[in-house]
Amino acid sequence: MDTGSLFEHLRRFDTPTIANALEIARGQRTITGFTRQTLIAAFPQLPPIVGFARTVTIRSSTPYEPALRRKNQLAYYEYLAQPEQPTVAVVQDIDSQPGLGAFWGEVNTHIHRGLGCVGAVTNGSMRDLDAMHPQFQCLAASLSPSHAWVQVVDFGRQVDVSGLVVSDGEVVHADRHGAIAIPRDLLDKLPAAIDLMARREKVLLDASRKPGFTMATLRQAFAASDQIK
Repeated sequence: MDTGSLFEHLRRFDTPTIANALEIARGQRTITGFTRQTLIAAFPQLPPIVGFARTVTIRSSTPYEPALRRKNQLAYYEYLAQPEQPTVAVVQDIDSQPGLGAFWGEVNTHIHRGLGCVGAVTNGSMRDLDAMHPQFQCLAASLSPSHAWVQVVDFGRQVDVSGLVVSDGEVVHADRHGAIAIPRDLLDKLPAAIDLMARREKVLLDASRKPGFTMATLRQAFAASDQIK
C-alpha cells in the first residue's frame, strides 16, 4: 500500500485504535510514544489527522528583534513546505510558562494549511477559535487571548510535547484524544493489526450485547477472542 493510501486508511480510525494496533504490531504495550496530558481540540468533531512531523520550538516571553523574527519565521515556513506531505506541526513551547502567548490562531492555521499541514500538536496555547481554518485540527494545552512575543526558536530537531517525543519526519496520528507517533517500520503492519484487533474485540462486544450475559459467557468470549490470529 502506498503512503497516500495508507494515510487515508489510517484516518478512518481514532487515535486510541491506532495506539492499540501499534501494540499488536510491536508485540507489546508501552508507556511512551503518545501525549500524556489532556489537550484541547480546536475542532473535536474533525476526523483524525495523519502526517509527517515537522518539529519546531517556540517561546513568547522575551522580546525579539523584528527582522530576526521574520527571518526565522520564513525559514520555518520553508521547512514546513518541503516534501514529504501531508505534515503535522509538533510544536514545543520552551518557555517556563508554556502557552503565555499563542502561536496558533487565525493566520497561522491558514498559512500552515496552505503549505500542506493538516494540523498541530503543542504544549503551548491557541486562540481565535472561531476564526481558525475549520479543517485544521489543533491540539493545544491551553488557550490565550494574546500572542505576546511569540517567535520561532528552532526547527527540525527532536521535541517533547506533553510527553510525546517526536523527531522530524516521524508519522503522527492525532484526534481529540491526543497524538501518537507511529514508527515508520510499523506503518505497513498497521492495517492488518487493526483488522486483527477488531475481530478479537467483536467477539467480546457481541457476547456482552446478548441477553443472559454472564461471567461464564465472558470467560468463553475471552477464550475465543484469544484464539483469533
